[in-house]
Amino acid sequence: MNGVFHLSRRNFIVSLAGSGLVVLFRADPLLSFQEPERIPPRPSYPTDFNAYLRIGADGRTTCFVGKVELGQGSKTALAQLCAEELDVAYDTVDMVMGDTELCPWDMGTFGSLTVRQFGPVLRAAVAEARAVLLQLASEKLQVPVDRLSVKDGIVTDSRNRGASVTYAQLVQGKRIERHLEKVPVKAVSDYTVVGKSVARKDALEKVTGKARYAADMGFPGTLHARIVRPPAHGAKLRDVDTSGAEKIAGARVVRDGDLVAVLHERPDVADQALALVKAQFDVPVAAVNDTTIFDHLIKAAPESRVIAESGNLQEGVKLAASVFDGTYLNSYVSHATVETHSAVAKIEDGKVTVWVSTQAPFIVKTQVAEGAGFAPANVRVITPYVGAGFGGKTGARQAVEAARLAKIVGKPVQVVWDRKEEFFYDTFRPAAVVKIQSGLTSAGKICLWDYKVYCAGDREAKQFYDVPNQRTVSSGGWQGQQPPGLHPFGVGPWRAPSVNTNTFARESHIDVMAAEAGVDPVEFRVSNLSDQRMLRVLKAATDRFGWTPKRAPSGRGVGVACAIYLGTYVATCAEVAVDRATGRVQVKRVVLAQDEGVIVNPEGSRQQIEGGITMGLGYALTEEVRFSGGEVLNRNFDTYEIPRFSWLPKIETVLIENPGVPASGCGEPPIVGMGAVIANAIFDAVGVRFAQLPMTPARIKAALRA
Repeated sequence: MNGVFHLSRRNFIVSLAGSGLVVLFRADPLLSFQEPERIPPRPSYPTDFNAYLRIGADGRTTCFVGKVELGQGSKTALAQLCAEELDVAYDTVDMVMGDTELCPWDMGTFGSLTVRQFGPVLRAAVAEARAVLLQLASEKLQVPVDRLSVKDGIVTDSRNRGASVTYAQLVQGKRIERHLEKVPVKAVSDYTVVGKSVARKDALEKVTGKARYAADMGFPGTLHARIVRPPAHGAKLRDVDTSGAEKIAGARVVRDGDLVAVLHERPDVADQALALVKAQFDVPVAAVNDTTIFDHLIKAAPESRVIAESGNLQEGVKLAASVFDGTYLNSYVSHATVETHSAVAKIEDGKVTVWVSTQAPFIVKTQVAEGAGFAPANVRVITPYVGAGFGGKTGARQAVEAARLAKIVGKPVQVVWDRKEEFFYDTFRPAAVVKIQSGLTSAGKICLWDYKVYCAGDREAKQFYDVPNQRTVSSGGWQGQQPPGLHPFGVGPWRAPSVNTNTFARESHIDVMAAEAGVDPVEFRVSNLSDQRMLRVLKAATDRFGWTPKRAPSGRGVGVACAIYLGTYVATCAEVAVDRATGRVQVKRVVLAQDEGVIVNPEGSRQQIEGGITMGLGYALTEEVRFSGGEVLNRNFDTYEIPRFSWLPKIETVLIENPGVPASGCGEPPIVGMGAVIANAIFDAVGVRFAQLPMTPARIKAALRA
């Protein structure tokens, strides 16, 4: 990063009070970045340079971020961005994540926003640090900045290789304040760390079992809490008898308003005590269940709004030689994370520290302050490794419960939900309905597209195929307050919120039209697409797959689906085998091509693609929440079937090099096409079209019999 940098009028101040490098940061942190379309509004990240970076006297760099490591590799990707902009070795960057006392504010880790939205902020801050260090090196070595080069944290005079100084020597454990204006970040062509498949920062700890999660945080005298839970959402506690639990030696019984808990130093004894509590609840009459929910959603959905519109629908009807009507259904789906919601709360000197499994530590800090009666300044949230989230750990009821109980009993308290509690309090992906009317001209061109989605949300509902007369309407979603009575329990974001539902409906319906027109599904898509990025990923996927054009159903069991997720383009091909006797589907092979712009860590991207494909098998084939009113009938994995190793297909990934586009999301896009691509492949195999997810063995057997 050679060139002239403009100093502020302030002289830099050297102080012995602190250590590391501190720079006041005033430039627009995103000035140099053009964001892809459909990205959520940018939050107001801290603009103080010091919030993100500290260079120690030992030469190591500590990077502070409010993001957390959920298994998606953010600890690695952010370290790469830091090392790249600072010109230090990746191995010398240490990450501190998700600690509300040490890290800058962050809205949370979700939406595949870590690299796409926060990455530019971090890069700009680190670039500022590098520019300041170059200024300091220039003064130290008495040479112009444009003669300096940096490698592995060593600044060298390009004309005199013997003249050099390290970042650590420049900092000398002192606090430095200096302001620079609008420092540019590195060009993609100059990258040496970003774009490489480096070793994951969390790999060794996880494969050796040294990684610690919230449930691993124990302290002397910690009490394990077991909490009385209602049998159904909406149930009200009428009476409770805790006398049996109180007779157990060492057990503590707490009743604080709506919170009734038993605590013990041994978790098994706490379980025994909870079993002795007799609680009676008034349970509302069940008004809806997992069978009647779809009619209910259409009737109870809030007022609709138009998301996108062009041309004239009536004109589209006139132009259509064929008109197609379709209704597509998605059931409620659980996040089903390996780690259940966990928290340990410890109070010292009037301040509470909570170690918690969460995707949003700063949101949880506010929740704990309000829910447990602490001033925000007296709440610290620390997020260790999180055993997956998928959108289901943005809140943290368990953290508030642990803090409330710790405040009452005066000892550290651990709250770890069992699987039944996890299912009960999960914020499910909402059940949803999509209705589509479309039309084709006699030449096989889509001329009409009337799309209405109920309760899934409008993310990526807009059509990206070429349709002159179209309208997209949305009624209700997964965000914010839901209309009373719409859902019998909580709903929320689930890996790629809205887009799984919208992609399933759109790509299934595209296949319906292709089949009726007697055209190969890939050729049909190509003939109705002008988006060059989409055409490129579709060609990459089908070339790797070895796609041979044929009209469906061909009996081969192959399918294709295309999708966009917040700037990332995806095309997926799959091959399946359907067991007509059992209704079981074996997905034999999946090829996925993805254009995510600049690729930070290719191996990390491949891992996320493989994980997304694997998880997508579940929502496509088996995952479905059963319920009656507010009672959740799934209580463990014996009735809620998630993917198993025996299900896994051969997975092939194609990463599209596109350095001209800023890095976009990687973790969520791969999953969005799985429902549609499997449905399309099943149709190609057996000639039966499935319009409801999941495509369970029972539904497949019934359809084949029909």
